Amino acid sequence: MNKVPMTVAGEAALRAELEHLKKVDRPRIVEAIAEARAHGDLKENAEYHAAREQQSFNEGRVMEIEGKLGNAQVIDVTKIPKTGKVIFGTTIDLINLETDATVTYKIVGEDEADVKLNLISIGSPIARALIGKEEGDVVVVKAPGGDIEYEIDQVQHI
Repeated sequence: MNKVPMTVAGEAALRAELEHLKKVDRPRIVEAIAEARAHGDLKENAEYHAAREQQSFNEGRVMEIEGKLGNAQVIDVTKIPKTGKVIFGTTIDLINLETDATVTYKIVGEDEADVKLNLISIGSPIARALIGKEEGDVVVVKAPGGDIEYEIDQVQHI
C-alpha cells in the first residue's frame, strides 16, 4: 500500500484521538451497554441499540485511525535543509500579483487540511502548482474561478 505523507503535528493529533477513543470512549460505551443490558429485553431496548451503535462507530474510527497511522510517512520539515524550494510541510508566503494581497499556506496531508487555518492539502490545486517551485518564482494556479498568478515570497521550514 502507498505511504501517505503526514506532518508531525498531524500524526500527534491522530494519536491523541486514538488514545481518547480507546481509553475514554471505549470504557464508557461498554459501561452503557452493560447498564442497558441490565434493563432486560434487548429487542425493544433503545438504550442498548444506541450504545451498540456508538460502539460500532467508535471501533470503526479506531480501525480507520490505526490504518492511517500504519500507512503514514511522517515528514518533519524542520529537519530538512532549507533550499528555498516548496516541498511537503513547508509554509509558503504568496503574493497575489493581481491584488498585491499576501497569503500564507502550509502544505499538509489530506487528513490535516483545513482552509480556515490556511492548511492546504498536498492534493489541492494550489499545492500541486507550488510543489517544486522556489522563492521568487511566479506560479499560475488553476482555480475554479479562473487562473490566479502568485509570486512565491518566502518558503519556511516551520
